[in-house]
Amino acid sequence: MPNRPHSGPERPARNGPAVDADRATRCTEAVRDIAEDVVVVGDAFINRASDGAASASELLGFVVMAQGLVEEATAALVVRQRSQGEPLADLAPMLNLTEDRLRKKYDPRTVDRNLAARRRPMRTASASPQPDDPPTAKNSLRRPRQRLACALTLMWKHSGISQRVLAEHMTIDPSYVSRMLSGERDVSLQHVKMIADTCGGNPDLVKPLWDVATGVQDGGSDPVRTLRSYLRALRYAAGSPSDERILASVQNTVTEAELHQAFEGPGIPPWPVIHQLTTAFQSLPDITRPLWRKARSSVEAVGRTFPADAFG
Repeated sequence: MPNRPHSGPERPARNGPAVDADRATRCTEAVRDIAEDVVVVGDAFINRASDGAASASELLGFVVMAQGLVEEATAALVVRQRSQGEPLADLAPMLNLTEDRLRKKYDPRTVDRNLAARRRPMRTASASPQPDDPPTAKNSLRRPRQRLACALTLMWKHSGISQRVLAEHMTIDPSYVSRMLSGERDVSLQHVKMIADTCGGNPDLVKPLWDVATGVQDGGSDPVRTLRSYLRALRYAAGSPSDERILASVQNTVTEAELHQAFEGPGIPPWPVIHQLTTAFQSLPDITRPLWRKARSSVEAVGRTFPADAFG
């Protein structure tokens, strides 16, 4: 009996082994990175939107970044669908496009190139090396993201719970928690709060580290408090050393009175003191200096009207 040609419509590709497993994996990793970036941009947007001084153009910049991330995620998901041998018919209605249009708009090779070349927003906004700060293995451990990771790791270790239990409370994979605590992955502000809540820690204590690591500017009006909060966060990330240990680590180049002034006031100590303390807390002075300048200027401005003992 001769074979009869099939006259019916083609059946959609069935779910099964990936047609291009490597490409599907790359797309999955890209989607995870983009999801992180959406949270980071969203947190920064919320922070600036809460500041009445933020301009419309600055806020619109966050909207444009968010739109770009949505388009990148869409491209990665469409290509992953194809790479896994799954029908585009499942996605077309959600995007209000035909299957043919999806194939043409999201060409796998083009999407591969775009994902490989994408730059993660605000990833190194405040952590880029300065001219007098050559990149070294030691300096990489002093960078803001690593300081944040150290603080979160200490918070987790003090809780006594396992990473698996922490991951269950956060409803994420344990390997993802491990990468956040090691500094391999960016941490969203939401994740910072979840780790602190689960571990019984104080999210406000480590938030200054997150602000600096993600390039989010403090929208507050008190530069002195911002500097002191950052120094306290660095001290916590360094293991909360005692006053005696700090003074010994700087070889007594900082006095006990200057150490107290840095954390409690009155006023703000000179830059060499802050430089020594930042280094002792295993961070980079170039990151702290802009905060010190703003705090110092604030104290000097008010000092022209009020006596020095007003800055407690």
